[in-house]
Amino acid sequence: MDTDTQVSQLEQALLRQAEGLAREALKNAEAARQRILAEAEERIKLREEREILAAKAEAERRVRRRLQAAETRRAAEFDRLRWVLTQSVIAQVNKALQDLVADLGRYRPVLEGFLAEAAQQLPPGDLVAEVSAGDYERLRPIWDELARSAAPARKVTLGTLPHASLGGLRVRLADNRARLDQTFEARAERLQEPIAQVVMERLFASTPDLGTLVHG
Repeated sequence: MDTDTQVSQLEQALLRQAEGLAREALKNAEAARQRILAEAEERIKLREEREILAAKAEAERRVRRRLQAAETRRAAEFDRLRWVLTQSVIAQVNKALQDLVADLGRYRPVLEGFLAEAAQQLPPGDLVAEVSAGDYERLRPIWDELARSAAPARKVTLGTLPHASLGGLRVRLADNRARLDQTFEARAERLQEPIAQVVMERLFASTPDLGTLVHG
């Protein structure tokens, strides 16, 4: 074999080897390209997922803030409504008590009940039953009979309260060792929480229950 033939064969072998290397390089390059594209796509997907999660979290925070704001407004409105209704009930109670006081036929048994309760609860001794100035003038003519009916075992003197009162009475021992305030104002103050509870349970009740205020 002459030298030209050998050179030609060597060139052909080198060309085939170069083509093989080129194909291998191209294959590796395509694989690398696909890997890079896949990694890039995965990064984009992860970023999109993070952005979606972040957007959802932000949306949830906004919804929570709006719900909390709405709940705060609703609670404030509920408190305002409860206050208005409580005041309305108290106004109705006061009006009913004024009507009660004006009717001595109904008012007297209430006072007798208050006095009887005080006579039972207070320690032994003479008593002083203090009423409003207006009630004092009305009750003075019938007081002895009323006191004997309500507290037959006690001496009860009629007196006047040092302050204005819608009605009821305050009973004390003559020596001031003890007293029981049965004025409507004192009883209403003691029943403020129960009245508020009644308002909550009967938001739309048109007539207040006066039983506990008068007899409780």
